[in-house]
Amino acid sequence: MNKNIYLALDFPNWEETKHFLEEHKLHGIPVKVGMELFYKEGPSIIENLKQDNHPIFLDLKLHDIPTTVMRAMKSISQLEVDITNVHVLGGSEMIKVAKEGLTKGKSNHDTKLIAVTILTSMDQTVLNKELCIPGNLEDNAVNLAAFAKDSGADGVVCSVHEAARIKQVCGESYLTVTPGIRLKDSDSNDQKRIATPAFARNNGSDYIVIGRSVTKAENPYEAYQQAVEEWNNGIKG
Repeated sequence: MNKNIYLALDFPNWEETKHFLEEHKLHGIPVKVGMELFYKEGPSIIENLKQDNHPIFLDLKLHDIPTTVMRAMKSISQLEVDITNVHVLGGSEMIKVAKEGLTKGKSNHDTKLIAVTILTSMDQTVLNKELCIPGNLEDNAVNLAAFAKDSGADGVVCSVHEAARIKQVCGESYLTVTPGIRLKDSDSNDQKRIATPAFARNNGSDYIVIGRSVTKAENPYEAYQQAVEEWNNGIKG
């Protein structure tokens, strides 16, 4: 099992999720649980996945007032997932108390807190014209990553294209989790800043998140193994 490749479980319920993982023999691989699945099934989805030894990235992107986020993180800490996240733009106090909520929960499990910089569905035009945030997209992502580190985060969710610079600024031990991963010849869908597994590893990613390139493939098992091969051996395609 490759511990660096998280499969996004973008399914509407546990029944479809379980069927997919069992049918394609993807037992025990790292998985990402997002809002759709968690809001439908609740904490039981985490327990079900843990029974099959899946490392779990709980991707809820919390962004609220600090007290609310801290209380939510105390609850999340009891789920004993491997990674969870907040939005950087929630501010320094929110990030600090999110980490506090994880560490002061009832569990001794070491859940890593990462912070979302700029969504990979956004590009320079969205940043500048729609959100009215001035400056270069990559510079903004790097600055947000450094800010998150100073606020106590263990790493960030970022585009592959910013990961190397974030490592330079924040240090090699600062985690970079990069979505927007596509295999050769896969559609980009609604992601705009995408890359292959090989490019991601070479450009500073610690963990990658891959979804439709695997879940919509004719043979998802082979597609996942291709992702592993590209990550391990640098097949850029």
